[in-house]
Amino acid sequence: MSQKPLIIEVKVKPNAGTSQLRRDESGQWIAQLKSPSVDGKANAELIDLVAKHFACCKAAGH
Repeated sequence: MSQKPLIIEVKVKPNAGTSQLRRDESGQWIAQLKSPSVDGKANAELIDLVAKHFACCKAAGH
């Protein structure tokens, strides 16, 4: 039995002091990433962070 995909909208802030994924008071997902938005580094960190937060594999969104 397969699950329905979960789609979330995330506001990304690269070059942050810490890496975290959280929801703000309005329900918006915010991802703070240590990585810069260069050469796909922030994208890779975001995928890692989301996979860990939701306990799914990194390729689940592909």
